[in-house]
Amino acid sequence: MQALSHCRAFAAAPVKAGSNKRSKAMHVMCAQREQPAPLLEKVGGVLRNALLGAAAAALVGGAAVPDSLAPPAWAGIGGGAVTNAKALLRYALPIDNKPIRKIQKELEAISDELRVPGSKSLGPVGKSVRTASSTLDREGAAITAAFAPERKAAGLAAVESLKQALTEFQAVLDAGDKQAVPIIQQKCLDAVGEVEQAMVRGFPFDVPQEYADLPQLKGRATVEMQFSFTDARLDNARGGTMTMVLDGYNAPVSAGDFADLVRRGFYDGMEVQRADGFVVQTGKPEGDSQGFVLDGKLRTIPLEVMVKGDKVPVYEETLEENGRFRESPVLPFNAFGTLAIAREEFDSNSGSSQVFWLLKESELTPTGANLLDGRYAVFGYVVDGAPLLKEMQVGDKIVSAKIVAGEENLVLPK
Repeated sequence: MQALSHCRAFAAAPVKAGSNKRSKAMHVMCAQREQPAPLLEKVGGVLRNALLGAAAAALVGGAAVPDSLAPPAWAGIGGGAVTNAKALLRYALPIDNKPIRKIQKELEAISDELRVPGSKSLGPVGKSVRTASSTLDREGAAITAAFAPERKAAGLAAVESLKQALTEFQAVLDAGDKQAVPIIQQKCLDAVGEVEQAMVRGFPFDVPQEYADLPQLKGRATVEMQFSFTDARLDNARGGTMTMVLDGYNAPVSAGDFADLVRRGFYDGMEVQRADGFVVQTGKPEGDSQGFVLDGKLRTIPLEVMVKGDKVPVYEETLEENGRFRESPVLPFNAFGTLAIAREEFDSNSGSSQVFWLLKESELTPTGANLLDGRYAVFGYVVDGAPLLKEMQVGDKIVSAKIVAGEENLVLPK
């Protein structure tokens, strides 16, 4: 049963609904256990060997992950990879200001420090807060000098909010109120995010001209999606609202496609079409079409992956095809509720309206070493309401989806 469950996990790749393609690699691994099922996409050369090695390691239970799938270097919290959606979005901003990043890391490290039992954790937490406060006082000029001219007022207001929140944080520590720490920590980090957002100057790169006929999100946008369940779930819930941040700084075409469809009301009334414990997926319209049809033609978008350290995304190729499968995307599949474009298994540029949220419940998606990074286009993260994803079942309905912030960043084709 253990081996069979691993085969089923491998078969859970987020390919488009209706696709009947099958991976030869999965057929080799699982043909004797159950019917062949689609893998992530065609893999070749070294990566195929690494993937099969990972499968074998999973089946025998305990063998090491191959070197070619070892966790790549990535910005971490407390020495580990970033798994918090809001933190991932902060690190993904196209800025380079060491003082504010230091403050951010000190505040994020508090999550690890709180794992120490009892009141002993408050000592390290206090040190982090004091370091963040002293850095803000000492490096305030360097922080404010980095603000984009058009965002300076918002940036200065965010700095004041951060100062006030840090003062409140110290009061919480003085009172020894450990339970209040995560709340005030998040308040501080929200202010840090606003400070960092004010440092972004314009849009960081030119999207290739060949994609000018596609919607593009030149910045970020926030989408609220309301769901209704077909029956009562945990705590008798019959639905709820989920909030997502779309990152056009690193995936302007992918995020723009989704934002445009939200704006059109495309997802309103659509059902959840896949919910298997690995992903939740939707976006296939009724009928034979696999995506959004505009003027009688299926609108497709290219695969789009921004690599950490690059200035422009890699388009139309997986990172494996580009010879860079060891490198790290700026938007990785690290967080529960990672939002990405679904596509055909063997066609990198077949994305359209189908999207999926990763649940990160599978052994195939270890943070920093999973089989999805660089192969599917991540364009956002769920920042509120993510637990709803665990409750979703096929047939549940999207009541409505709307852009609640950042619609001005959506650039439509002329």
